[in-house]
Amino acid sequence: MAMRVRKSSGNVFRDLGYSPEDADNLRVRSELMISLTGLIESRGLTQAQAAKLLGVSQPRISDLMRGKIQLFSVDGLIEMLGHAGAHVTFVVKHRKRVA
Repeated sequence: MAMRVRKSSGNVFRDLGYSPEDADNLRVRSELMISLTGLIESRGLTQAQAAKLLGVSQPRISDLMRGKIQLFSVDGLIEMLGHAGAHVTFVVKHRKRVA
């Protein structure tokens, strides 16, 4: 049985069949969540300490650490990073228009 190999688009969510808009939103949220979990782990914070620092409840931190992406918005994740003293910047790239 031959296996087909397909080149990645560079966005795993797009490769999974999400629309370009949804895939971009999921990619941004996943990157912000990775930044937050990395920050929590690098500071050696408990979930309770992280919750206090980020201005959310401990169950919210549990959801974050378990990767429950559907429960988080871009603005909520940026707000949490701001509470931690992080500086968030964006780069906007325009897609080529398809006629």
